[in-house]
Amino acid sequence: MKFNSFIVSCIIAAGMIAAAAVLSSGIKQIAFKDRAVTVKGLATADVKADYAVYPIYYTIESDDMRSLQAEATRVKKEVMDILLAKGFTKADLKDGKVSVSDQWANYYGEHRPAYQYSLDASVVISTEKVDLVAENLNLTSELLDKGILVNIQEWSIDYQYNGLADIKPAMIEEATANARAVAIKFAEDAKCKLGSIRRANQGQFTIESDEYQPWIKHIRVVTTVDYYLK
Repeated sequence: MKFNSFIVSCIIAAGMIAAAAVLSSGIKQIAFKDRAVTVKGLATADVKADYAVYPIYYTIESDDMRSLQAEATRVKKEVMDILLAKGFTKADLKDGKVSVSDQWANYYGEHRPAYQYSLDASVVISTEKVDLVAENLNLTSELLDKGILVNIQEWSIDYQYNGLADIKPAMIEEATANARAVAIKFAEDAKCKLGSIRRANQGQFTIESDEYQPWIKHIRVVTTVDYYLK
């Protein structure tokens, strides 16, 4: 009877030891699971725009509709001829929106506009010749010499970059590598080892124009990565 009790006690003790070992292992796994570091990695690139939209606005006024139309035709031809001489092609030049208003119909007060009719129109340069656009931002005086008053605003020129898909993979790879380098340094300082990735977020790509050279685009992406520590 005593022998049986001894065996039972041994079995119970062995079970308790095994349970303790399993519990200890579980606690370590839980602790390992909870040990993580969140890091960010940055990648940047400066690229040149590959497309530009450059509107050149002009206004014509007259008391006679036929004269207005004739002058509009002359001005458009003069603008187009100058742009073609600069190196643009007919495929680069498009007609913008044209609007005609009767300025006498809706004026208020004592001062009636000098001319009854006003025509607003534009020639729009839409081209991949971004360098040529950048070289011809000051056409105002040249057109004025031909009796054409135009409105050219540099802020209205739309410089576009359409090659983001081509550089995305390399930038994501660079940002992820930079994040991992930060995580490795943190692990070394914390006297532990870097584990596998627990969670990762690519982040959004942003494209901003340079303040002084708007045809230069600054691209950046920030990735956020969680690593396990062990």
